[in-house]
Parts: sequence; C-alpha cells; structure tokens
Amino acid sequence: MEETQNTHILLVDDEPDLVQMVSVRLKAAGYNVAVAYDGQQALDYVKQTRPDMIILDLMLPKLDGYKVCRLLKFDERTKGIPILIFTARAQVEDVTLATECGADAYLTKPFEAKTLLTKIQDLVGLGKKNAEPK
Repeated sequence: MEETQNTHILLVDDEPDLVQMVSVRLKAAGYNVAVAYDGQQALDYVKQTRPDMIILDLMLPKLDGYKVCRLLKFDERTKGIPILIFTARAQVEDVTLATECGADAYLTKPFEAKTLLTKIQDLVGLGKKNAEPK
C-alpha cells in the first residue's frame, strides 16, 4: 500500500456512475485520483498537473480518447506517462488503433477490479522506469 499512496492517477470517463465506482476502488487501494469528464479537460489537467498514470476512455465528448492519447504520447513533456485505455470498445481495430496512438495497455468494460488494479500496478512501475534519468 505504501507504494500507492503517492501515486496520482487521472481517470478520464464521461460516465459519472463508472467514475464514482472506479474512483472508490482506486482510493481504497491507496491511490490519489483526479477526474476529467471529457478529452479537453483531460489535456488541460495533464498540462497543469503531471499525473503518474492516466486511465482513459475512448468515447469522450470534445476530444475522443484516441486523440488525447496521441497528443500526450507525441509530446516530449508527457510521453512517459503510462496510459491505460479503459473502454467498452472491444474490436481488434480499436485495440490496434489505440496501440498506434501510443497506449500502454487496454482493458475492456465490463472489467474485474483485480485485473484493473494489476494493470495499474504494472503501468505505474513502467511510468517510474520512464521517469528515471538515463
């Protein structure tokens, strides 16, 4: 739990009930959670506050998750932040496009809480590795 206490996750989804449920689970696991409800809000937040990781839905108002992911991953200042795509879209084309946009992992809804927490732990480790000076 100690490792998670200073881990800052940005959760980006436009479904308030899902945001509430996932936030509660993440906070219970010891993570600090911030929320954005659309793609533009997510980009603005990341510019101001650099989270350790982003959980990103694909179907968002204003800017979709693909565009948000691409913009963050092709920006030198934010490319090292791990992004977990968290979506109901389960087609192979969706996974392929998300990967091409730079996503680090992909999880479809509905989901198992344990699977989500495991992916987060893996990605937070990746983010810390990316942040280390070379």
